[in-house]
Amino acid sequence: MALHKGRYTSRLATCPADVVHAQMLRASCFGLDVDRDVDAYDARCVHVLIEDRVTGRLVCTFRMQELTGPQLPASYAAQYYELSALETFEGRMIELGRFCIAPDQRDPDILRVAWAAMTAYVDEHDVQLLFGCSSFAGTETKTYLDAFAMLKARHLAPKRWLPRVKAPDVFRFAARLRRKPDLKKAMAHMPPLLRTYLLMGGWVSDHAVVDRQMNTLHVFTGVEIGAIPAARKRLLRALA
Repeated sequence: MALHKGRYTSRLATCPADVVHAQMLRASCFGLDVDRDVDAYDARCVHVLIEDRVTGRLVCTFRMQELTGPQLPASYAAQYYELSALETFEGRMIELGRFCIAPDQRDPDILRVAWAAMTAYVDEHDVQLLFGCSSFAGTETKTYLDAFAMLKARHLAPKRWLPRVKAPDVFRFAARLRRKPDLKKAMAHMPPLLRTYLLMGGWVSDHAVVDRQMNTLHVFTGVEIGAIPAARKRLLRALA
């Protein structure tokens, strides 16, 4: 699944050393006080590495876990969200997680290569739903009120798939916010990965989980592959 764009290449991890490098980049991106970000889900996942072909440096990584509806309780997201509604979803699912780009990297081609790699994997494995936890930096909600108001107004999950509250500490933005979003401020504070999900017709949970261990607020995010706009699909496949 090697892909190239500009100076970047994507590939799957093929050995334990590759996974270690991914874990080290994650720890750096997430500001952890350890050398590596490690959890039990790493062993269940396929790890994608985006590397700079000129320097050989790892600049982006993420992991994917393939699941079906009955397997959802084994997902990372199921620790934080009650997902029984989605267990009836027919078709293969991919949980995308631990997505991060090296903090000093700003080249948009990195994100394009990452999405191309995801697209190629989704097509090859006939995946029907892509999901994960989209993270806002920090645990204070004030900065993101317009972004959450926009999610409420335009991007809530269909009722038939809506994740329910499970985590003990959540921000119920759909129930609490009554403001009309300032769209410019909303998009300025929307995480880049979530922004891309939304452009593909993605939807989110009606609440954000306050994750103090990772120092983030995150929303469950889903993208039904069949609902991605045709023009967006053509663009993604052209990249892949």
